[in-house]
Amino acid sequence: MANEKKIQLPLTDEVIGSLKAGDKVLLSGVVYTGRDAAHKRMVDAINRGDDLPFDIRGQVIYYVGPAPAKPGYVIGSAGPTTSGRMDAYAPLLIERGLKGMIGKGSRSREVVEACMKYKAVYFGAVGGAGALLSKRIRKMEVVAYEELGPEAVYRLEVEDFPVFVVNDIYGGDLYKLGVEKYKRSA
Repeated sequence: MANEKKIQLPLTDEVIGSLKAGDKVLLSGVVYTGRDAAHKRMVDAINRGDDLPFDIRGQVIYYVGPAPAKPGYVIGSAGPTTSGRMDAYAPLLIERGLKGMIGKGSRSREVVEACMKYKAVYFGAVGGAGALLSKRIRKMEVVAYEELGPEAVYRLEVEDFPVFVVNDIYGGDLYKLGVEKYKRSA
């Protein structure tokens, strides 16, 4: 495994430049949520010339539809959803200043190229660990599209939220590195 880094959000180009595919990262600060429906609305807003519901520059979007919180908890289970569902929307958001995405699964060539061109990073979170990940979320509030329920845009405050760098700005891809490592050891 590569380096382990603690990062205070929002992301900067300097921090993104220090990240390599395979790095273990603990994120602290503000993360926004968004899935397919919210991404479509944000891209539609950009295409109409409207403002986004939050300033996307330097921000991270977590692809999650959080479960309702049990009494005494901030949030319910909050595991990552499949990132490929946002691939049609992500390049435009990255071009507009989005610096990080958290999800599971590989990304399209267009998303990887946008990350390289505009200096953004894709983080992977462990699927199936939503209950554990939710314990790293300290605060949650709806920002936009409340009528979408769990697919609304939420503002989360996270502390030491564990992720891995999957795609870096140098073209590194954790999934490809893993396959190559396995081939060499087999």
